[in-house]
Amino acid sequence: MNKAVKTIVSILLLFVIAGLAYKIVQSIQEPVKFNKAVKARESVGIQRMKDIRDLQVAYKSVNGKFASTIDSLILFYNTGKMEVLMQVGSNDDSLAVAHTDAIKKANKKITPQDLYKMYQAGDKNLVFTVKSEIPVRDTLFNSRKDFVPDSLKYIPFSGKQLTEMEAAIKKVSGVDVPLFEARMPYKKLLKGLDNQLRINLDAEKKAQNRFEGLQVGSISAPNNNAGNWE
Repeated sequence: MNKAVKTIVSILLLFVIAGLAYKIVQSIQEPVKFNKAVKARESVGIQRMKDIRDLQVAYKSVNGKFASTIDSLILFYNTGKMEVLMQVGSNDDSLAVAHTDAIKKANKKITPQDLYKMYQAGDKNLVFTVKSEIPVRDTLFNSRKDFVPDSLKYIPFSGKQLTEMEAAIKKVSGVDVPLFEARMPYKKLLKGLDNQLRINLDAEKKAQNRFEGLQVGSISAPNNNAGNWE
């Protein structure tokens, strides 16, 4: 073998070695990149599931049961009202407490609603607690400037595939218990990521008898509306 041929063979071997090294590095890095992407996507999905749970709890407090569809939750958020206890004044304000007590003593039939009307009319020197109805949208997520109720319908990163949700009333120890569950399967949440690694992750969760994705609540057994990430 002459020198020129040896040189060509050596160069080709270097290319082969470099190619193999690249494939080895990639095979190591791919799961790392996948796991990082999974955590990032789960973070977005978990926040959305928490928002669904908060709305469901509020919905149940008004309607006595959970909503069976995301559209019902969105309508409740946009148009519904909730009854809340509103504290007016402070019990530490002795003058306001004395003034309120004097009014109550003079009129034993006076109600918190009557006191609230007096407060609205200009008497700010009052202390009382009153039930009040306020719009849901003024109570929940009102500090979240980025909250978009319609986004709850969709599984993030899935190309607008729908969040899965069910509600039911089941007997638990002879008592009717409202239940709900919402799901975001990994197959949809991790759309576009390495499919084999996603299949492996599904198999791992299945072997652990866990849902293959994100889930909050359960219609098979009460779990205090817990999320499977908690």
